[in-house]
Amino acid sequence: MIYLFLVGVPFVAGLVALAVGSDERRPWILPVGCAIHSSIIVACWRNLPEPAVSGWFYIDALGLLVLSLSSALFLVCSVYCLEYLRLRQERTERLFTACLCFILGAVSLVCVSRHMGLLWVGMEAATLAAAPLVHFNHNEKSLEATWKYLMMGSLGIGLALLGTFFLALSALPYEGHGDPLVIDTLLTRAGTLSVPWLKGAFIFLLVGYGTKMGLAPLHSWKPDTYGEAPGVAGAILAGVVTSCAFLGLLRAFQICAAAGLSEFAQGLFVLMGLLSMATAAAFIIGQRDFKRMLAYSSVEHMGILALGVGLGPAGTFAALLHLINNGLTKGVLFLTAGNIHRAFGGKTMDHAHGALRRVPVSATLFLLGFVAITGSPPFAPFVSEFGVLRAAVNGDRFGVALGFVGLLAIIFIGMATTVLSVVYGVPNKDSKVVHGDSPLMIAAPLVFMAAVIFLGLWLPDWLTAVVGNAAKLLNRGAS
Repeated sequence: MIYLFLVGVPFVAGLVALAVGSDERRPWILPVGCAIHSSIIVACWRNLPEPAVSGWFYIDALGLLVLSLSSALFLVCSVYCLEYLRLRQERTERLFTACLCFILGAVSLVCVSRHMGLLWVGMEAATLAAAPLVHFNHNEKSLEATWKYLMMGSLGIGLALLGTFFLALSALPYEGHGDPLVIDTLLTRAGTLSVPWLKGAFIFLLVGYGTKMGLAPLHSWKPDTYGEAPGVAGAILAGVVTSCAFLGLLRAFQICAAAGLSEFAQGLFVLMGLLSMATAAAFIIGQRDFKRMLAYSSVEHMGILALGVGLGPAGTFAALLHLINNGLTKGVLFLTAGNIHRAFGGKTMDHAHGALRRVPVSATLFLLGFVAITGSPPFAPFVSEFGVLRAAVNGDRFGVALGFVGLLAIIFIGMATTVLSVVYGVPNKDSKVVHGDSPLMIAAPLVFMAAVIFLGLWLPDWLTAVVGNAAKLLNRGAS
């Protein structure tokens, strides 16, 4: 029953948002629905529910970790939306509010699914529900970005479906009870899976869900999508949807590790991880659009996640911790970037200059977010990125470690050039103040930043245990 509530509450909230006629009351549906969803997750932390529907639904430590992050991001962003939608009264928020609810329901389905086909359905639903968010501004650039997002998303989800079919084919030698796409069945019978079909399945799932994550060279949708979508939509896409796509990849890796193919999968993870970081480093240099800059930063951090898993158990722990840290920090950056964009009426260095003088709180948080996301102490991403580096060094992967540090340095320099130009200086005389800082618009990024600082200074034992348990699930049979 609890799985029905986890998935159903957001979808019901979305339907209610479509039905409510009052533009003033409708935005409140989002925080109310998110609060109910978060309370259900708190109950799951206290007592994990039993598997349901022939093992198709179950929430393990890994799923609970991703779902908790997603729900927390949604809850905080929903408060931000109250003020944001009030300021954007020239646009109808009916579909915007409903689609945010639908995304939460879809990613909840991804997190509680123990069936690879059902997980795919959840990712496809999240992809479709996010499209109206990208097109919210209703201009030519947002329309182009929406089409790119849908085209690349459809390509990725199609390849992931093909990988799911290959996974089913790998289980054909299996004779017994249970659905061949139920993860627990695949893990139990991992030794009987067809190795060629399983390798093919992982490659297609890596490319498919890697497209949804934005791993290079499958990242081409990200700069336009994040650049044209509202800041709150960027925070949800970068912190929630990509995290759930990564979860899909981790489920595939879990099966490969159980089948003795961990080295094969880890090699591909390292390759895709370093390629993504290198691509981000190449394109982030000289980037004048600060929202597109954040898109390339997202490509970089998806690469860090992949690289961490490719470096073995210690790297996997660091990657899962980085999943949390990246999601929280991206919340700071995208929300404050949206505030700065509105304050200047533009999102390039030509329009936005001297943000500290116009929106001092948002600019300060944006600057702190930049320092955090580039892996500087005492912020949380430093802890997880250092964990990835330590895993590479301890595993005698010195070339990987050197490349990792070098790419981080290049990206830091590239981002610093853009961020410092936006934050410091004197605003252009001909630029008018569109919107300044307001309590609700800065409350959400303040909460995220407080969490980023807290986790950078102290990692609670309970969180260490949860991340450790999730990492153990992935590395049974891995080297």
